[in-house]
Amino acid sequence: MLQPKKMKYRRWHRMRDTHKRVATSGTRLAFGKFGLKCTTGGELTSRQIEAARRAIAHAFKRGGKIWIRVFPHKPITKKAAEVPMGSGKGMVELYVAEVRRGNIVFEVEGVTEEAARHAMYLAGSKLPVATRFITSHS
Repeated sequence: MLQPKKMKYRRWHRMRDTHKRVATSGTRLAFGKFGLKCTTGGELTSRQIEAARRAIAHAFKRGGKIWIRVFPHKPITKKAAEVPMGSGKGMVELYVAEVRRGNIVFEVEGVTEEAARHAMYLAGSKLPVATRFITSHS
């Protein structure tokens, strides 16, 4: 699964409202002919990104090329069960990628539009945000 090799700070503030804004970069296809674009904002865990990637690869039957346009940089902490209040912030549990409305999550190339549309539908069902299929000429 995806996670950063090294970080300047081990634990971050949540910044819970930043994914409600509209994306300004990463909103156009850059590598492939077809893509999966977020229509709502949210946080994608590294497990969700990997599950969606595997769904696309399985649908293509090892054909085509896949680009992942998001990376889970942000650490999310959690305290252990039944721990009293205080004694600092919890340990890092997982990493998430914060996506905004308009961000492209996946791009693909080397397959037909029908195959890409089906694969992106499968991948979108693995993600907690609403998505839509886009093409380079739309």
